This record gives sequence, structure tokens and C-alpha cells, in this order.
Amino acid sequence: MTIAYLVNQYPKVSHSFIRREIAGVEACGIQVKRFSIRSCASQLVDPADQLELQKTRFVLGVGIVGLCFSLLRTALTRPIRLLKTLGLTLKIGWGSDRGVLNHLAYLAEACVLLGWFSESDIERVHAHFGTNSTTVAMLCHALGGPSYSFTVHGPEEFDKSQLLALREKINRAAFVVAVSSFGKSQLYRWCSHNQWSKIHVIHCGVDEMFLSKPHTPIPDVPRLVCVGRLSEQKGHLLLIEAAHQLAAEGLQFKLVLVGDGPLRSQIEGTIAQLGLQDHIEITGWASNTEVQQQILAARALVLPSFAEGLPVVLMEALAVGRPVITTYVAGIPELVSDGSCGWLVPPGSVEALTAAMAEA
Repeated sequence: MTIAYLVNQYPKVSHSFIRREIAGVEACGIQVKRFSIRSCASQLVDPADQLELQKTRFVLGVGIVGLCFSLLRTALTRPIRLLKTLGLTLKIGWGSDRGVLNHLAYLAEACVLLGWFSESDIERVHAHFGTNSTTVAMLCHALGGPSYSFTVHGPEEFDKSQLLALREKINRAAFVVAVSSFGKSQLYRWCSHNQWSKIHVIHCGVDEMFLSKPHTPIPDVPRLVCVGRLSEQKGHLLLIEAAHQLAAEGLQFKLVLVGDGPLRSQIEGTIAQLGLQDHIEITGWASNTEVQQQILAARALVLPSFAEGLPVVLMEALAVGRPVITTYVAGIPELVSDGSCGWLVPPGSVEALTAAMAEA
């Protein structure tokens, strides 16, 4: 059996869990072809991601001429299906915040994939994230391509389910995966009861390197680490406020932020404004090995997210014997028990976050 994995950007530094999932599927004897809408090769730091890059085919790599050619070929070979799929494209485009023009581009991308899938005898397409990659998979299926399934992570899919036509995507899919029970419950909200049976919970996996080594003692140094994309939902600015309170109380500590993202310049500016340069370090993106080393060097991993799916980095920290400080949002309480393997604090509470960091 040959299946395709389709992601908006793959490989990507923040998508190592998809790489591990593909490896697991291949270990079951299933051949996997990798497809990505676009490339972000310049950001890759992990050798495993760089290897995946060589195995991945990029839709937008065909250029505007390739997109137009694929659309024309589909019009000549499947005119009726193309007209029907155009109707579907317009319907979901009008109801989307991305607009009709973007969805017409998704239709052209679906035509490219339709040709590629025919060449490779693809039997199923699995997309990650219920956003544009799943839209393209759905349109490709409507054109006569292989059936599709998709994994929903959150929080974006939960924040704007109607704008993403999530009901339509679930109705047409062979099955849908949620990474947590919370995610499953949110999908129940956006589909008919007769569709519930196709929604399954499959947790993301942890790299074997986090499981194979014996636990080491928690270091005595007052060092905390936060691993994640520097974006609004991860709560980094609140974390800096908590660090400022710790510094004001005269506590000695080091906080390492591993990751990068759209908020980096604002975070750096806030650190400088509050005079926390001696307390907080930003490393940028790191490989799996470097992430493991940073977690092992810390007393605890802190992730004060405002919205989430079920963060793999929490699993990684627990796997190597480090407690976590995090918030009780989305699927996190399914993994973390307050007072047992870490601290669960109210999202948005700088006081509770500060207290947990001081206790760690």
C-alpha cells in the first residue's frame, strides 16, 4: 500500500512529530510519499529534517506555469468533475477568511497533486492540520483523486472552524484524527452525530531518544527552559512578566527560550526594557538533540500557553524525568497532573505562574 502525507510546510522545525509519525507508518510496511505545498528549507537545523527534504515533493515548486498546465489538463480530461469541484471551491472560499482567490489557487494545487498521485498509485492522502493542506486534499478527492483523512491539532481549527469549512472536510473524509480527547470533543461540535464514529484520538509520539536514556537527577541550578514557537498562543510575554517578578524578588535564575517566531523582536525588546538580559536567553531553533540537552539542563520545562493542542515538548520533558509548568488548557490536563508531574496553573495568571516557577 502506498499513501501520501500532505502538509502545508514539510519538513519544518516545529513539525518533527510528523516526521516521526511517517517513520512509524513506514515501519508498518506502508510506503509513504511526502508532499508539501511549500518549502521552508532555509529554516531547517535538524539533520533528520534535511534528509526528509530530499524525499519531499513541493507543489508550488512547479511555478505558475505548472499550476496553469495542471489546471488545463484537468479541464480537458475531467471537465465535469472540475466544474463540480469549482462549485465546491467557490462555496468554501466565500465562507472563508482567505477568500475565493486563495481557494482557486488551492484548486490549481489540487490539480497538480491529482497528476502526481496518478503517477505514484497513491491510495490514500493523509493531511496534517485542518487548514489549507486538508482543503487541497479534499479538492483533489473531489476531482477523482484518492480518498483523504486528516489530523487536527488545534488551536487554529477550533478558533475558526466555520471559516475553515471543517464540517465539509469531516463529512468528505475517510476518517479524522484528533491528538487529544479535548480535540475530539471540539470536532464533535462541528459535525453531525452520524459522523462521530470516524473521529479517533491518536496522540503524537515522542522521539525514541527521549525514552532510551536512563533518567538523570534534576540539576540544582535554578534554570528553567521553554521550548516552542515564539507566538502569541504560547504565552511568552506572560512568561517574561513572571521572570520580571522573580527578579524583583531577588531570586537568582536562568530562563532559556528555545525557538523562534513572529514575536521574537517584541520578546527581545521586552527583555531589554525590563533589564532581564542576564536572566533570559533566546537560542533560536534547535535540533532534537539540542532540545533534549536543554531540557536535561533545566529543573523544569515551562510552557504557559493560552491555547494549544497537546504539546509534544511536554511529553519529551516528562519522558526524561523533568517536571513541567504549564496551563490547564485544551488537551494538557490529559497529560499533566498538578502536583504529580508538575504544576498546572490558570492560563493568563502571572501570579500563579510566578509562584510555580519559584517553587520549581
